[in-house]
Amino acid sequence: MTAFVLTARAGADATLPNAVIARPQAVAISTRRCTLQSLSFAFERFMNRPYPLAALLLALLAFLPALPVSAQGILPAFGRDRSGTVGFQFLKVPTDARSIGLSQSVVTTAEDASSLLYNPALAARAGGLSLNLSRASHFEGTLFTTSYAGLLIPAGPVVVGLSIQSLDSDEMDVTTEFQPTGTGQTFRFVDLAAGLTVSQSLTDLFSYGVTVRYIRESVFELTTQTATVDLGIAYDVGSTGARIGVAIRNFGLDATPDGEISRVDPNAPGGVATTDDFESITPPTTFLLGLSYDLMRASPDHALTVASQLYRPNDNTETLGLAAEYTFKGLLILRGGYRLGVEEYRGSLGAGLRIPGLGEDARVDYGYQSMEFLGDVHAFSLNVTL
Repeated sequence: MTAFVLTARAGADATLPNAVIARPQAVAISTRRCTLQSLSFAFERFMNRPYPLAALLLALLAFLPALPVSAQGILPAFGRDRSGTVGFQFLKVPTDARSIGLSQSVVTTAEDASSLLYNPALAARAGGLSLNLSRASHFEGTLFTTSYAGLLIPAGPVVVGLSIQSLDSDEMDVTTEFQPTGTGQTFRFVDLAAGLTVSQSLTDLFSYGVTVRYIRESVFELTTQTATVDLGIAYDVGSTGARIGVAIRNFGLDATPDGEISRVDPNAPGGVATTDDFESITPPTTFLLGLSYDLMRASPDHALTVASQLYRPNDNTETLGLAAEYTFKGLLILRGGYRLGVEEYRGSLGAGLRIPGLGEDARVDYGYQSMEFLGDVHAFSLNVTL
């Protein structure tokens, strides 16, 4: 088919078969396919060279911190204009210990039940019945606790995932401009998200996944409910050790809070004003694009994976995550990560320990994240694959 295209470009249409002349669109499509196959082959050959992606990531790591925050990693700062424009922020709060230790740069590597939080396409690669239980504490002064439970169930050609994510806070005092020390009332955040996922591997290199999620956010006397969708794909670049992941998280419908709020107002009848009309809230949609590379693949005792990930939220500026995960003898795991473009981010660390004899893969993880003003995050997770 390629020879026919070359002949046609030379102006010798008479030498083409009638079927090809009658279907010029088919010839054009075949040409594009040949071009894509050539590009894919060239990229795979490049990735087979000694550690090319590792060199690129190290170059980024060395170069980007020298840039101003607004210019780091060619990431524009226009997103700051959108700060505070969306709700359901608990969906962005990390819970899984492994992902926290890797600065959440896991859109290509979360191949267990934690995949339901980041890229549903990876759920198809868990290798069996998989369970993830996670809990994390956040912020200083007031304790916010996030919890997560994810379950992957193989079902013929697909994998079905079930997930529950929640955020709960301590009781906090209600204050107003007239009673800055408190009104005597208290409130707390109680947020919940429940998801159903379907994921499938179309080949041993490519998989996709879709998650439908119900979301409920409650604070004081207000409740907001909506539904969102997560979409993801994952692709392994042949046997090179390189992986590419793309995901869209929390894409969904706007929602309006239901309920009313009473507050002290000297100008209102009885000194109390009631509000029951609120603007709609948009979910925090995030686009993720990640690239990872496995090093030391020939070593029986050592494994090292480096990863980079672009975060594109709909309510803030773009950021870039860099992470590395080292495994010793398949048992001890050490992790570290950093987010470029987040001014108060100080870095993240983590560790994991595999438990031999408990299923195909059983692992206990710890994740630590440090923020300049919001304090430290501590997370623990249990992952079991049978």
